[in-house]
Amino acid sequence: MKRIAIDLGSGVTKIYMPGCGVVLTEATCVAVEEFEEKGEKKFGIKAFGDKARALSGRAALNTRIVNPVSEGDIINEQLAAHLLAYFLDKIEITPRKARHTEVMFIVPCGIKPETKRKYMRLADECCIEMAYFTLTPFAAVLGHNVTVSESTPVFSLDIGYTLTNIAAFSQDGIISGMNVNLGGRNIDIHLMDEFAENGNFKMGTLTAERLKNTVGSLLPDDNKITVIDGREISSGAPSSISVNSGRIYAIISAFADKIVTYVQSVLKKLPAEVASAVMRGGIYLSGGLMKLDGLPEYISQKLSIPVNMPEESSLAAVIGGGVILADDVLLERLSTVEED
Repeated sequence: MKRIAIDLGSGVTKIYMPGCGVVLTEATCVAVEEFEEKGEKKFGIKAFGDKARALSGRAALNTRIVNPVSEGDIINEQLAAHLLAYFLDKIEITPRKARHTEVMFIVPCGIKPETKRKYMRLADECCIEMAYFTLTPFAAVLGHNVTVSESTPVFSLDIGYTLTNIAAFSQDGIISGMNVNLGGRNIDIHLMDEFAENGNFKMGTLTAERLKNTVGSLLPDDNKITVIDGREISSGAPSSISVNSGRIYAIISAFADKIVTYVQSVLKKLPAEVASAVMRGGIYLSGGLMKLDGLPEYISQKLSIPVNMPEESSLAAVIGGGVILADDVLLERLSTVEED
């Protein structure tokens, strides 16, 4: 029986296979083409994953780029099933092999029963034998290669593309936690709005994300510079502008401050003994946005709590899912199976 862990993120899907490591990281995107046949409107799939994402802002008028997963929920089950089947095929798990495969889905805190049922239907569509569920904080901390015990609580902060998970927990389960509809995409949107409103400049979503990842920083006096392409809103003419870290500092710091406020609200709900343990052990950070220069240090300074960073923050949760799958004790304590 093969086992794999799947982090079906809003922005990127990651798959981990025990013994092989991370075997897939690809955009959770589908390019859908609309066409007319015998007087009827029909839809066809033009591209999956990274190939679909590359079409964003460049696709023909009859092509839409769809993210079938958003904020931890599957919002288009049919496209999500096609996309997951495509990913499984890429790692050589055919429908026949899927019947002998167990999957660990990594899902957000507070996931609703209906959302779990969507994941179960997704598993059925892909012929998966058995589906387990574990929460993002559990998996993300285990992705740090640390031991989670019954007696020592840990604190996790995972910032994804559209969702942030915050939780204190032990092997016995969540002590206090929440998910918030905030993620790296919010920064991208604010960057697009800021340059449109105050710079007469329109950029695409991929450009906004590249700008964030290239010069975005919370380090004091950081002054990285990049050139981005777009167009002038007033004339519609193509344009290129130079942007440095200081130009977008306020947007990124405002986002970080919101995250810190939510973390503080969870910390305030903790029993005194748990809060003391968190102060000693620090906060375990994960999610792709943690690669942003200065963000971990900014969070630590604002909260006056040490932070821990994994080797690869964007992969911590899916690696932790694989850790749970490989340990029967953790599998029993930190995962669930949705009953039909």
